Formats: sequence, C-alpha cells, structure tokens
Amino acid sequence: MTLADALDYAAEFKPQAVVDLATLTGSCVIALGENVAAGYFCNDEPLAQKVDEASRASAEKLWRLPLYPEYREKIQTNYADVKNTGGRYGGVGTSAVFLQEFTSYPWAHWDIAGMAQDGIGASALSPLGHPPYSIRGGTGFGVRALVSLARNW
Repeated sequence: MTLADALDYAAEFKPQAVVDLATLTGSCVIALGENVAAGYFCNDEPLAQKVDEASRASAEKLWRLPLYPEYREKIQTNYADVKNTGGRYGGVGTSAVFLQEFTSYPWAHWDIAGMAQDGIGASALSPLGHPPYSIRGGTGFGVRALVSLARNW
C-alpha cells in the first residue's frame, strides 16, 4: 500500500517516467529463480526498451513480464475500487497490475525479490550465478541497471 501511495504521489511531479524496485511478493522467485534474474513490468514501450538496454549494459538480468487484462479481473471487488491481492496464483502479475492502477505516466516495476539477497556469494564452484563482485548477503541488485538507465536517458 505504501508503494501504491508513493506512485500516486509521484504524479504530482509530472515525471517523464518512474521506475520502482521492490521485493513485492516473492512470486517472481518461483518464475525466474533465486539469484538468476529479476522480473519487471512496464506500461510504456519506449521505457521498456530503455530498461532492456540498461539490463544488457549493466549485466543485471531483467525479464519483462506481461500486464495482462486478466490480472486486473482478479483484483476486482464489490467492496472497493480495487483489492490489493488477486489470490495465490499469478501473484506477481496481480500485484503489478494493482500498482499500475496508481500510475498515470510511463512506469516500470522491477520485482527484485529473487535477487536482493545472495546466500552463497561468488566462488569458483558457481561462477555463472554470482558475479565476481558479489558477496554473501545483500546484493544491491538493480543499482547498476538504474545508473545505466539514467546515464543513457
């Protein structure tokens, strides 16, 4: 709910775009795996292209996920404008569509739940899943891609 409030508030500043990063549901970890890639949602094609370019340039793997209308149907309710959960299945999609309800500008949501922590860190035994600068604990995932996105805006 706090993120939804922040997205709504951001509209007052008439942004060119907003990118938020959150460990929202954990559902993205099921789809993309832990310490493999983060998923992202985007309501604007030019912004999505910039996110993809930033992902490639930074080597931080981001995979675009869909904002299907069916997810919106799952958060409908008779008691409010919208509810903040669509149930157990499709949680990452319904959560993103819920957040989209509070945007009126180009927006991207990066679900970094599977990337925020690394329990192993870089080692000779697992060179692919762990960048050489990675240590055990918080990864800082997304910072490199955000910097790349800003530099190439």
